Amino acid sequence: MLDGQNIPTSGLEARYNLQAKLTVRPLMETAVGVTIQQDDLSCADVQLLVAEHLSGMHSSSPPGQVHALAIQSLLAPNVSFFTAWQEEVLCGCGALKELDHFNGEVKSMRTRAAFLNRGIGQAILDHIVGTARQRRYSRLLLETGSGTAFEPAHAFYRKNGFEPTASFGEYAATDFNMFMAKHLE
Repeated sequence: MLDGQNIPTSGLEARYNLQAKLTVRPLMETAVGVTIQQDDLSCADVQLLVAEHLSGMHSSSPPGQVHALAIQSLLAPNVSFFTAWQEEVLCGCGALKELDHFNGEVKSMRTRAAFLNRGIGQAILDHIVGTARQRRYSRLLLETGSGTAFEPAHAFYRKNGFEPTASFGEYAATDFNMFMAKHLE
């Protein structure tokens, strides 16, 4: 891994003339003492967190209704994957998927259980929103589930300016999923 060199890490960063450091040093330090960095998913802890996220989504969703991205999909050129660290401990993750030049999608938001209610999810979402604004997206979208397991996510996204919207992209609306959007200034 290159340490401290500024290089484009994906086609998106090159197109938007954004630079990311491929290093274990922080890209952004948040108010909660957490470092958010773009991640290449090569670390075993990160891979386990993605597996934990997928497992959680499968256990809380009907068959065929999980739209969470596996590692291979998170490595796609139109996806930027971020991890949150407190010192050297992985706390959570999230991703931003470019849908087109104007719209991005929030994906793979996950906070490890030991770090819930400590601002980790907020720090990750703030980073995703900031990245979307840098890219000059006009809107962020997301798809999530419904039911008791997803109520905290609904409240979190509403608190952050997301509102219910129609299905988008390749998603088919069902009784289970919920779609939300946030317009960016």
